[in-house]
Amino acid sequence: MNTDNTLLKGIFAPIPTPFDTAGDIDWGALKDNVDWWCTTKLSGLVALGSNGEAGYLDVQERARLIAAVVEYSAGRKPVIAGIGQESTRATIALARASAEVGAIAALVLPPHFYKATMTGPTLRDHYRAVADASPIPVILYNMPGNTGVNLGIDTPVQLSSHPNIVGMKDSSGDIVQISEIIAGATPGFAVFAGSGSYLLPTLMMGGVGATAALANVMPNECAAIVELFAAGRLEDARRVQQALLEVNRAVTSRFNVPGVKAALDLIGHYGGPPRMPMHTLDQANTAILKDILQRARAACAQVLG
Repeated sequence: MNTDNTLLKGIFAPIPTPFDTAGDIDWGALKDNVDWWCTTKLSGLVALGSNGEAGYLDVQERARLIAAVVEYSAGRKPVIAGIGQESTRATIALARASAEVGAIAALVLPPHFYKATMTGPTLRDHYRAVADASPIPVILYNMPGNTGVNLGIDTPVQLSSHPNIVGMKDSSGDIVQISEIIAGATPGFAVFAGSGSYLLPTLMMGGVGATAALANVMPNECAAIVELFAAGRLEDARRVQQALLEVNRAVTSRFNVPGVKAALDLIGHYGGPPRMPMHTLDQANTAILKDILQRARAACAQVLG
């Protein structure tokens, strides 16, 4: 079942889904954005992560979008497919569809609508069933801020021994939890920071990179942290990490998906509107975001040249 797991490291951008003013997917804008991301130092792309507004797309749209991102990337960047669904059956179906179009791995949110019943044993059974049936490797996705379900430490550690569960994206922001997962997991289990704000601490503890909203708008700066860390230039890596903290917060907790999209517009690519009920970032906050972006770029340039 497994593909080349050496591809699962570095910076992956969980790309936004572009919509036109009618709320339909803008396929031309998607292609243009993918073409740009493929010229950057990103290690790969994630189609239908949280920034992809997966919860606002129907099943047919999800499958078509994953296929389109793989097609548009044309082998230049590997594509991970976000496939989390509320039922195990539906998750397996999207895993198979993603494999057919060329995704290299499946990023799987836990079911969470009936969150009170999502105990550790239930979640482990779900993930094992998906991994047993998936033609491509499975990456656990811990996003308690959106799902209300925290995978914790024991569940990922136990699942890491499954031959087709190869890694995890942890967006909890809990570096102690992330560190304990890395320490307890089966060797080779790839742990990604779920945010650009704790990329360097995750690398320091043995993680492999990040799948971060910030990577959509500052891909090379995020990749630079990984490069600097690998080269042993820890002080420079720290300085870049610090320079990215405010802008990372702006495109995550502060302005969320509308912030990512506004930031893309500000740097000359297509962000466009989110799908309702979310709203486009207003002018006042867009101006604040523009200033934050400019200061972050300037601070990174002082280190990177």
